[in-house]
Amino acid sequence: MILEGRLLATQIRSSLAQRAAAVWQKLGRPICLCALGSSDDYAARLYLQKEIDAAEQLGIETHIFDLDPHTPPDGFLRALKELADYKATDAVLIPRPLPAQLADTPFADFLNPQQDIDGMSTGNLGRLFLCKTWEQVQALPGFVPCTAMAVMRLLEFHQVKLDGAAVTVIGRSSTVGRPLAHLLSCKNATVTLCHSHTDLPRAVKDADVVCTAAGCPGLLQTGWLKPGATVIDISTNWTDNHLCGDSDEKALAAGGFSYSPVPGGVGPVTLALLLENIILSGERRI
Repeated sequence: MILEGRLLATQIRSSLAQRAAAVWQKLGRPICLCALGSSDDYAARLYLQKEIDAAEQLGIETHIFDLDPHTPPDGFLRALKELADYKATDAVLIPRPLPAQLADTPFADFLNPQQDIDGMSTGNLGRLFLCKTWEQVQALPGFVPCTAMAVMRLLEFHQVKLDGAAVTVIGRSSTVGRPLAHLLSCKNATVTLCHSHTDLPRAVKDADVVCTAAGCPGLLQTGWLKPGATVIDISTNWTDNHLCGDSDEKALAAGGFSYSPVPGGVGPVTLALLLENIILSGERRI
């Protein structure tokens, strides 16, 4: 079975323009999104522009502030604080990766949790990791990392059982792997979190669900998977003039595995949830 994400994304986005218009009417202004993006990273900037274009189609006001190799760390953090203090800023987006000189800055401490639509702030991540149940996750006052939540929504949409399931997550980033592993545990899955020092064949062989976000084409081998396993491929890699994930879709299909395609799986749902969070940031100001 192919766990495609476009239909779910369409459903999520179906009411967003109407909700954005309602916020504009009540606030007397459009919802305002501010993004701080690297002007030197072509791929990241291209994806950011896609997000900006999608937001503007909903009637959201957008502003992009350029980060480059010459942006000093203190200037970056000062800009974040100014955005957090500016009353007309509803949503703030910081695409990763950041320029090298900014990568180790404590920017998560400077993000206002109510503006942090991708759930990267210390406040939002801290509240998430205090949750033990899915009900507590749903009651969070801030935001959850969009890609991690997109995986959860995709699994739910395709009725993949998580309660009691063995799930392996490949990749331990603070924006995808770690929050995803925690969300899965809140759904009562038993989770194995893998990294570059993990014996992957051993970690994967008994998994009912494998979520891979390593950013390494061809990493996940179908021979490692148990029959009937489900693969959620979160990575987006550009290789040989085409997009692919960490797995081989043809091999997965031939082996009878359920899998999410790249592109067309997690990606569209992530963008839809990001847009929904922008709307929520405005609705919470009413």
